[in-house]
Parts: sequence; structure tokens; C-alpha cells
Amino acid sequence: MHKQPLVIFDTTLRDGEQSPGATMSLAEKVQIARMLEKLNVDVIEAGFAIASPGDFEAVKAVALAVKDSRICSLARALDKDIEVAAEAVSAANNSRIHTFIATSPIHMKYKLQMEPDAVIDQAVRAVTKARNLNDDVEFSCEDAGRSEFDFLCKIIEKVIAAGASTINIPDTVGYAMPQQFGQMIGDLIQNIPNADKAIFSIHCHNDLGLAVANSLSSVLAGARQVECTINGLGERAGNASLEEIVMAIRTRPDFFNVTADINAEFLVPTSQMVSDITGFPVQPNKAIVGSNAFAHESGIHQDGVLKNPETYEIMRAETVGWDENRMVLGKHSGRAAFKNHMHKLGVDFDTYESLREAFNQFKILADKKHELNDSDLLSVING
Repeated sequence: MHKQPLVIFDTTLRDGEQSPGATMSLAEKVQIARMLEKLNVDVIEAGFAIASPGDFEAVKAVALAVKDSRICSLARALDKDIEVAAEAVSAANNSRIHTFIATSPIHMKYKLQMEPDAVIDQAVRAVTKARNLNDDVEFSCEDAGRSEFDFLCKIIEKVIAAGASTINIPDTVGYAMPQQFGQMIGDLIQNIPNADKAIFSIHCHNDLGLAVANSLSSVLAGARQVECTINGLGERAGNASLEEIVMAIRTRPDFFNVTADINAEFLVPTSQMVSDITGFPVQPNKAIVGSNAFAHESGIHQDGVLKNPETYEIMRAETVGWDENRMVLGKHSGRAAFKNHMHKLGVDFDTYESLREAFNQFKILADKKHELNDSDLLSVING
């Protein structure tokens, strides 16, 4: 099966920063951008250049600092936005202007207060202007998840003709269901006459906890760019998590006909950097980058992993940036994990009886203390 490349578009610095309380300084944005470059992210959306002078300077600084990834700025479908975005990314080796306008009936009526034909005209004007300023233009249909299918076909056909080479279909409010959203992406690609002239992208929000599922369903349906963030950071309930998207594709090559050329060993360090800078902790049971993602306390699981990690681990901890998996010794742990850990501490048992006695003392202590450290374990031996 021929594998097609999947473009990984990271918007941690733009949509991620829109999380209340997650504002980053210029220096912090550059620090994260350099880490994203180490990850080999294809496109870094560095900010919304017209939002503030600080945002403009941050996009410009990222454009100067990053050499390999393509640097992008968001812009509304307005002349001034597009001009400022073009200026902000002008120093980048590779750059993109990402312009958008709302396409759902509720947004057009109440937010834009525009008729559908006027929205199409403005979108075409914006893409034309952006294309005159930059060779790489992405167009987004804001709130596409609640937009009318025929209208989406009409506006997308026209903006592709105007020069947009990437078409982004956002589930802006996290309303879509995986089967439905994937079907919509596939139907758009099939029904738009010039769809082959653009890469179709998705940008899914996590309001119902389905951002990653909706994104992966869309990839199966033909999307070839995924917009995502480190740790799933983003406004409200966040965005699709970059690390989950990448590792799902990498772990199930039998299922996906795409590849994501990401240096996965930097996933955990990048996650920890973003968490430290934003002050947003990563929940322990978060997939891939949570502290418990490769930790085992159940005795049955520990015994299986000691014999063969693949019994309970579908990927190796080291491949995503952890030093190794972690055996947590607590009241659920089994004798095999206890014996293995004590051996690492330099303690071996001469007889089965001595192991049994020490293990029983360990269990008594474990009932009193949730997780035992090495000093606690040695105290079991030393009385």
C-alpha cells in the first residue's frame, strides 16, 4: 500500500495560546517553535499577526528563528489582516498565509451579518490578495462542521480557483461525530471539481472529547493535513492532540495509508516544555505524554510487561521520549515486580521464604502508603 505524507500543522502558538491563561512571551514562543522544529513539524502557525503588536513581533521572531518548518500566520479575510500577516512571515525560509471566514448559517447571520454570496465574494478577494503576497495560501471555512454542504462545495471550489492550495475544514465548536465528519470530508473531496488542486485539512476542537477521533476519521477519508497542538492545548476544551495523532498513525500502519515524518523522541520533552511555559499541567493519564502513560501498578500487568513489554504496551516508552516504562510499587503490585525492583536496588533473596516474608511486609506497608519509594522498600528489608 502506497503511503502518502500527512502534513502536521501545529497551532500551539496560535490556537493553543488562545486558552485562557496560556499567554506566552515572545521568547517563550521562540523556544517552543525551536522545539517544534526539532520534532520536524511541517507547518508552525506562529500566531495571529494583526491581533496585537506583540503577536506581530512574535510571529516575526519565529519566522527568523526557524529554518526548516514552514511558518504561518492567521488572518481574517480582510485586506489589512492579510497584509500584516504577509509582512510578519516575510523573513521565513518557507511561509504561509492562513485566511478564514465563517461559513455556517448561524455565523453568517449573527456574527458576520452577511449574505452567503457576499461571504463567497469576500473569501475569493482575500485568497486572491493573499496569493499575490505569498505562494502558499490556506483557506479555512470557520464552523464548517455546522455549514451547509452545498455552500461549502461552492465556496471551496471558488477559493481553490483563486489560488488556495490548502483547504481547511474546521470543527470549530467540537460538534461533529467521527463517522459523520469523515464522511463529510470524503464527500467534499469527491464533489468539488477542482479538489485535486488542493490539500484538504482538518482542525478539530475537543468539546465532546472527539477531536482526535474526528481528525483520524478525516485522514481515512482523504484529508492530508491535520491541525493540532501539543498536549491538546487550545481554547475551551482544546484541540486535537499532536502526540496522539502522530502515535496513532505510527502505531497502526496497517490501518492508515499515511505517514507522519515526526521525530517522536521529542514528544515528551516538547509536552513538558509547553506545560512548564503555560502553567497547564498534563493530566497523569494523558495518552503518550502523561506520567502514567507507561506506568504499571497492577501485579498482573507488571508480570506480563516484565516477561514481554508487548503484553501491555503497544509502543515503547523510549520512542516518544520517556527514559523507560515505570513499575509503580503499591498495594496492587505483584511479587515479580517487587523482586525485580529489589534486584535493581541490589537486594536478592536467597530463598523463596525470605522473598515471601519481605513481600508480605511490603504489602502491609503498601496498604498504608499509596506509592512506595526506594527508601520505603529498603526499610522492608532492614526492618
